[in-house]
Amino acid sequence: MKFKASILLFTLTILNNLSAQEVKKDSVLHIANITAIIQNNKVNFKPELTPLRQIAGAPKSFWSNYWEFGDGDYSFDNNPTHQYNENGDYTVRLSATNNYDDGTPPTTRPKKITIQQNNDESSIDVNHHLLENHDGLRLQNNRDPRPNEEMQVLVSYGNDKDYPTNGKLYVFFNEKKYKDNNFTLTDVRTHHNEMEVEDTFISKISTINSKSDLIKTTGLATFTSKKFLRDTTRLDLKNSLDAAKLFYNDYKVWNVDDVKPKEERTVFLTLKTTPEMLKDTSAIITIRSIYIPERGKKLHKITEKEMEIVTSHDPNKMSVYQTFLNYRLVRFKRLKYKVKFQNNGEGPASLIKLNVDIPEMLDKSTLKVIDMYPKVPICPLGKKVKYSCMDTIIMQDKISFQFKNIYLPGTAQKGVTEKDSTKGFVKYSMKFGKDFHKKKSKSKTEIIFDKNDPIITNSSTSRFTPGISIGIKAGYNHFFTSNENLDFNKTVSNTNLDTNAQGFFFGGTISPYKSYKWYVQGEILASSQHISSIGKSTNYEDTAAGLTISETNATATILKNYLDIVPISVRYNLNAIFALGAGGQISINGYQRTINRLKKTVYEDRNGEIGEKLSQEESHTCVKKDGMSLNNYGLFLDFTAGISRIGPSVGIRYIKNFKEPANQISVYAIWKL
Repeated sequence: MKFKASILLFTLTILNNLSAQEVKKDSVLHIANITAIIQNNKVNFKPELTPLRQIAGAPKSFWSNYWEFGDGDYSFDNNPTHQYNENGDYTVRLSATNNYDDGTPPTTRPKKITIQQNNDESSIDVNHHLLENHDGLRLQNNRDPRPNEEMQVLVSYGNDKDYPTNGKLYVFFNEKKYKDNNFTLTDVRTHHNEMEVEDTFISKISTINSKSDLIKTTGLATFTSKKFLRDTTRLDLKNSLDAAKLFYNDYKVWNVDDVKPKEERTVFLTLKTTPEMLKDTSAIITIRSIYIPERGKKLHKITEKEMEIVTSHDPNKMSVYQTFLNYRLVRFKRLKYKVKFQNNGEGPASLIKLNVDIPEMLDKSTLKVIDMYPKVPICPLGKKVKYSCMDTIIMQDKISFQFKNIYLPGTAQKGVTEKDSTKGFVKYSMKFGKDFHKKKSKSKTEIIFDKNDPIITNSSTSRFTPGISIGIKAGYNHFFTSNENLDFNKTVSNTNLDTNAQGFFFGGTISPYKSYKWYVQGEILASSQHISSIGKSTNYEDTAAGLTISETNATATILKNYLDIVPISVRYNLNAIFALGAGGQISINGYQRTINRLKKTVYEDRNGEIGEKLSQEESHTCVKKDGMSLNNYGLFLDFTAGISRIGPSVGIRYIKNFKEPANQISVYAIWKL
């Protein structure tokens, strides 16, 4: 019994250790509950959250909370107080985000509350300063998108007229430029009788698939201009809808009725980020909204929300707009970046430094600041000023953006309720240098608030798409043959053959465009092979007619037309001139003709010398083979010199075949386009 008990205890111990190890591997599963203290029609809300698990080396972790009160209002306060205007049942939602924590954010847990007593306090209208600060249309999200997580999106619109209006609201998402959809719309919550409708106007342009199609259809040639993103109010409704349809796969449309003067409303969306969403965590994706205040009129407003894909929630982040670049087309384009930061301290920051790494392929002298927050002028060169400004200091491999003499509140600062006021960003662009290689670039930022320790952001990465380079290749083959192994030699086996084998080829190659170091290449070549053998033998015979000398002359020829196929070869550019390659080659016969000629002449033997001709015989055979068949296969090494990445070069290749001819040398010229 003791033995069995020991075995059982040992087994339980092992299982417990395995379970503990499994838990350590998993992310922390956070739980969020809502506590509501109701006083008449006022409710104090508090979250019940599990402890955070700090990411090593990151700033102190913290929760940021987003609340929906069930009556159309919302708050980003951690512990909000909300007043309800009417009695009734309301569903309250909390979406908590764990910043600088390696766990999984808790799912939204709705809580129903009942307002039964009204203390006759005057009702309050929802006022988030939408009309004054955001021109009556705003997109917000509670957190940046992270694969396989939910995100709440707020679409707020308002009436700036002095009379009620009936309008239309659009939301566009899932950009077409990405292979996979980034979001799935899982829930829509409305509170003012917004009615979802089918938009017949948009359906008419569903066949537009390219920018050129859009321009031909609408005449719109500047829909991607900076003005598009900066001007909220526009008049050309058809072009705005066409442009949105061109860029996004999915959209939702609502009719909104009886919007009172100065009234603000919000539609709440839950987007689930797909597991297949863009994996590049330094990329920027967008959602766009178009609001038509009065249906039937062309006047409309546009806003767009930029979001950075993340692997963990961090308000300090660096992103790049172009994660994949076409190497052929970037010479005169600009690479655009965005650095976001947030002051999470207990007091305001007056000096913020953003020390940004600059990839070597970019030209720092072409720096252009596109946008920033806080909005300040650029500091004058070489002068000290006391007003707020941003200085740009260019170093060897960095640029330092410095916000000077500013007031950026901290999230933990007393009296700060608007979280956006604690955030800032810099958006900038640069051109590529004169000489840059096709390799990915990484950049990160060191953020310093006043004299605090620096915060290091993620790395933003830009890569070049492989592109396609088509090459034209032509050359000469020389084969090292063995007479004993040639099939046609059997018919002329008594001769001493002198064999020559050679051929020519012409074809094309396909490879990535202008690769920097390692790359792969495929080839298909139309080749010909000419193998010829000439031999002569002399025999002495004692016949009935006396001694004779027989002289045999033999020629044998093989003519082949075939394809040399290199499915894949691995190549390496040593520099801009020299390159090496290795791979495998298969030869497929298409046509073969074998011709044997034999000429035998008999002479009198006059004491070992040739005498009178006694007879002569000639024979000729020709064998043809049609149809595809395996001719040969082998491995090769080669070397090229010239313009290795793109353009003309010459090369030499040694091929070790597994059938005869076993050894082969090719010399060739190639031009890559």
